[in-house]
Amino acid sequence: MRILKYLFLLFLLALFATTVYIATLKGDFEVERSIVIKSPRTTVFNYVNDFRNWETFGSWKKEDPSMTFNYPKNTVGKGGAYSWSGNVSEGEMKTTAVITNQFIRQKMNYSGTEGIVNWEFKDTIGGTKVSWRVKGIMSFGFKVSSIFSGGAEQVFGSTYEKSLANLGKTIDYEMSTYKIKVIGATKKSGTFYINQTITSKISNVSNNLRILLPRMIHFFAKNKLVMSGKPFVIYHTYDLANGITRLSVCIPVKEEIHIQAGSDMSSGLLLPFSSVKTTLTGDYSHSKEALDKTIEYIKKNNLSQNTDVPRIEVYTKNMVQVANPSQWITEIYIPIRAVAAVSSTPKPSVTTVVTSPPTTVSEPGVDKETP
Repeated sequence: MRILKYLFLLFLLALFATTVYIATLKGDFEVERSIVIKSPRTTVFNYVNDFRNWETFGSWKKEDPSMTFNYPKNTVGKGGAYSWSGNVSEGEMKTTAVITNQFIRQKMNYSGTEGIVNWEFKDTIGGTKVSWRVKGIMSFGFKVSSIFSGGAEQVFGSTYEKSLANLGKTIDYEMSTYKIKVIGATKKSGTFYINQTITSKISNVSNNLRILLPRMIHFFAKNKLVMSGKPFVIYHTYDLANGITRLSVCIPVKEEIHIQAGSDMSSGLLLPFSSVKTTLTGDYSHSKEALDKTIEYIKKNNLSQNTDVPRIEVYTKNMVQVANPSQWITEIYIPIRAVAAVSSTPKPSVTTVVTSPPTTVSEPGVDKETP
């Protein structure tokens, strides 16, 4: 019995000594890894700048299949965030600063270990040099686990190396895998819709859609509104000479809806029109090529483009539904002079009033809103 007491005492002393040792271990850490990706800097930056894409290249999901991800209404640019939970870890990330195409700063909480994460993007021979660095202070629990896993250098370093390698492969595949098919002349039906209108640089349209599409869908969910179709964009103006477009991100509804004054949302009616339809399967960056092929088809078939009616893009499978850009499906409708009678304009039935507080579009990355 006395021996057991001594053994138990020795165990307590060893436990105490180990605890003191771990507690006094240096908690500061800094880990950095880099890679050269064979893609343009803008492409790489935009992909990393959206937390919805992290699930496609992060190595953590493979290492912990139980991991689940939660995405708020904003996952892009400053203020963008996401969180995760699994058997190995749980935590959250939030973007705190962005310099377009150059730099991203984020705040990380990894199972209690907090750190500042920096991304840098630089043009280099062969593509884009991407540097991923984290600096922080280990929690007590992380200190314990790091003793058996090689420390923060090994834990984060290994994860960053694998994830950066995946990032290069993923971007190369997701950006280069696409298909364009010109369907031909068709009738685009009309619909009522709720929209948000902005003026954007044409080069920033893809990035702005990553912000506004999820926000519009969140607006519908918050106000318990029912979508009567897929989200779409109306290009009111498209000034190639100055690289500026005025567009509305829209979600169709069955009946006319009035938005309360002061909201940055509004409502409208899309009239039916004759068009040439093209389907793009892949990332939005290929929209220009799809647009060019559609215009080429119009000219080749002696059709007349109707410039009095704005172009429409319908996102039948979008970023909110699936993370992989190669699987996105966009329908492009370029108006033409009527080749056949179109269906009648929809008539309003019941009027619904949205009473939720107005939303705002203030995060960097979204261009100036048009009144």
